[in-house]
Amino acid sequence: MAMPLCGHQLNHFFCELPVLLKLACEDTGGTEANLFVARVIIVICPLVLILGSYAHIARAVLNIKSMAGRRKAFGTCASHLFVVTLFYGSAISTYLQPAHRYSEKEGKFLALFYTIITPMLNPLIYTLRNKDVKEALWKVLGRGTDSK
Repeated sequence: MAMPLCGHQLNHFFCELPVLLKLACEDTGGTEANLFVARVIIVICPLVLILGSYAHIARAVLNIKSMAGRRKAFGTCASHLFVVTLFYGSAISTYLQPAHRYSEKEGKFLALFYTIITPMLNPLIYTLRNKDVKEALWKVLGRGTDSK
């Protein structure tokens, strides 16, 4: 993407497309439209495939006879869906908004969120599914365990 910038200072963590489009000195309408199509393909298509696979998983889980088995399967899926929602929610908010509506403060927060915070939370979310880790966390927080 070769586009003249108006000499403004880039006030962001890294070169995000919405930030660069906002700093451009020329009309970005055509570029914005092309980039929007590319972003839809890159962001929405994988999300649709992931949600479609979860629909198939949900149908399979509903066929499980035991309630304990269903609960365990849905618990695993819930943590996965939570991580997917965190990542794709912030990515969609960042990349699928028009450049003229882009907010620097909000953009910085969302960039920080999906590049740093979500990957940091990911292991924590999956680790908290382990019963021993949950008990240790409750002990550290001073609440002890009442489930014994």
